[in-house]
Amino acid sequence: MSIKTIGVVGAGTMGNGIGHAAAQSGYQVILVDLETSFVERGMETISRNLQRGVDKERMTAAEKDEILGRIRSGTDRQLLAEADFIVEAIAEQFEAKAELFQQLDEITRPEVILATNTSSISITKLGAASRRPERFIGMHFMNPVPVMKLVEIIRGLETSDETYRTVHALAEKMGKTAVEVNDAPGFVSNRVLLPMINEAIFALMEGVGTAESIDTVMKLGMKHPMGPLQLADFIGLDVCLQIMDVLYDGFGDPKYRACPLLRKMVDAGRLGKKSGRGFHDYSKK
Repeated sequence: MSIKTIGVVGAGTMGNGIGHAAAQSGYQVILVDLETSFVERGMETISRNLQRGVDKERMTAAEKDEILGRIRSGTDRQLLAEADFIVEAIAEQFEAKAELFQQLDEITRPEVILATNTSSISITKLGAASRRPERFIGMHFMNPVPVMKLVEIIRGLETSDETYRTVHALAEKMGKTAVEVNDAPGFVSNRVLLPMINEAIFALMEGVGTAESIDTVMKLGMKHPMGPLQLADFIGLDVCLQIMDVLYDGFGDPKYRACPLLRKMVDAGRLGKKSGRGFHDYSKK
């Protein structure tokens, strides 16, 4: 089917990034979230990120306005009835996502493909919560979406070949490199990344090094662009904990047990950059 309008549910970090990338690739975008403040913040982020491109002379002010003009936003999910393809980027919670897809079954045309940007939850399980598992797929973007090239594409057990081909072509039109991976907890990216972050948190808890020293060792010694604790802060410590819990529940292997310090940080509301404080302090930046 021809995709001209992409619906994005969730205007947070990932959602507004997906909307930005889709609009910049020429698609019409409908960006929806639960509250007006969330939508406004998402649109402000898109505008600010596009302005960086103008400032660096990568695009003109007119091109920025043209991209923004392709995005409609609001809080009414009925707006998504016009979409030809929908991707959700809401909280990493199965129940919330399942409820959303059941609602989208009622709102959207039967042929519309539903995609999830989940970073760890089973695509098969989410697809089964909808009435169109053959037109359901995982499309896991990397943060920041407008910059990062990778998209993990994950089939559920019932995902059709046609759905996969359509989504693969869509990712490429958005300027992404699409990599097919199997439906397993954490897929490839987070199955490898989060245990590394979790081990760095164990090293901090056990006094092996300070947050600064652990991050510096990994940046200078392993050529990582960002240390694991700083990266955890940027991902969100609550999201890191949710992914570790999915890995632990999915595999039943103690090597995926979330570090107690990570759980304690989340309980204290120290979620990283978005809360102003995590393993590093962002309150004065």
